[in-house]
Amino acid sequence: MHSLGRHALLDLYGCNPDILNDTTYLQSLFKQTAIDLDCTVVQEVFHHFAPHGVSGVVVIAESHLAIHTWPEHGYAAVDLFTCSETTELAALSELLRERLQATEVDFREESRGIMTNRRLAMLQPRAVAAT
Repeated sequence: MHSLGRHALLDLYGCNPDILNDTTYLQSLFKQTAIDLDCTVVQEVFHHFAPHGVSGVVVIAESHLAIHTWPEHGYAAVDLFTCSETTELAALSELLRERLQATEVDFREESRGIMTNRRLAMLQPRAVAAT
């Protein structure tokens, strides 16, 4: 049995609200975080909400790194999904604790796409159309 990917979920509390509301800084920070985790950056999209808050995603060849912020609560929700078996997901927690100036971080990791023998036996190879 193996999984197709791993998903890190972080809840960061007590973050610096100015950082959580700075779209330009967060985009740069998340691109650098992806690079620091040896991920291959493909594209970034970040959006600032009025009156405050940011949502953003760094698309990586391995999947994605995303953030959603609530500066008024000093809270950020972050997830990193990767199909890489070598990405150190736990390192994400310490990197972002420091970079977002969080006082508390809840971290959990989930296996995704768990391929049991039964599931593998049900699969039929399918051609994927090129787009």
